[in-house]
Amino acid sequence: MSALADTHRSYLMNRRRFLLGLVAAIPGLACRPVAQSGREPAKQIRVLSYNIHHGEGMDGRVDLERIAAIIRSVRPDLVALQEVDVRTQRSGGVDQAAYLANRTGMQVVFGSNLEYQGGLYGNAVLSRFPILEYRNHDLPNPADTEPRGVLEVTIDLEGNARRKLIFLATHLDNRAAVNRIAAAEWINTYAQGREDVPLLLAGDLNAIPEDEVMEVIASSWNRAGQEPMPTVPVDDPQHQIDYVLYRPAGAWKPIEARVLPEPVASDHLPVLAVLELLSTHR
Repeated sequence: MSALADTHRSYLMNRRRFLLGLVAAIPGLACRPVAQSGREPAKQIRVLSYNIHHGEGMDGRVDLERIAAIIRSVRPDLVALQEVDVRTQRSGGVDQAAYLANRTGMQVVFGSNLEYQGGLYGNAVLSRFPILEYRNHDLPNPADTEPRGVLEVTIDLEGNARRKLIFLATHLDNRAAVNRIAAAEWINTYAQGREDVPLLLAGDLNAIPEDEVMEVIASSWNRAGQEPMPTVPVDDPQHQIDYVLYRPAGAWKPIEARVLPEPVASDHLPVLAVLELLSTHR
């Protein structure tokens, strides 16, 4: 029995030396992570929501470079922009979505909700990740006020189309509560039909946290930052109407949420949220 045990120990030691030698012999093998059940690693995503007021600041100047500098300063991965002009007279015929993409080094898509002064007006999304596809949805307008929309953008997180998220950017009606409620219900219905993918929602919802529309939103979405973060007015912020939200709750871990104290570039303060997409969700 002793000889058999010695033979077995010798076999195990030789096998261990062989495996260690094999690892050392193959470049890079020793430092490769071991795949675990096909799960992707957790990923932190920086999300900015900013109503840019077509680039017009509180000093009455249209200055997109100020907006671009603010965006660059926080290194976001995804940006939801509201009140974006594309070739309107008041903005000097500039394609503001394309300009901001150029000045931030990000990809861009634009969703028009209104023809205005010879151009277009609506929402835009900037992304550091590849954009696979996008679609602009008209939101319900029972009060027949200014048309609004939600820009749906499918994001490729890994560059191989295997891991995706959907980013929704919107700007709800500031006049009629019935429109905001109808829009929130539409967004919830859309989101409930996309249980296969993690979702983010960002924008100017024109509602404070206590409003009915936010109760509707809260039935399907979670706010990044549970404490109110006032975004208007910029010179003395009192009310939060700009948000970053996520779903499903189990797919995300909120890391940080804050308002950027920039009181000149626009009539809204931007909201930054950092969220971690957990490895348990594909």
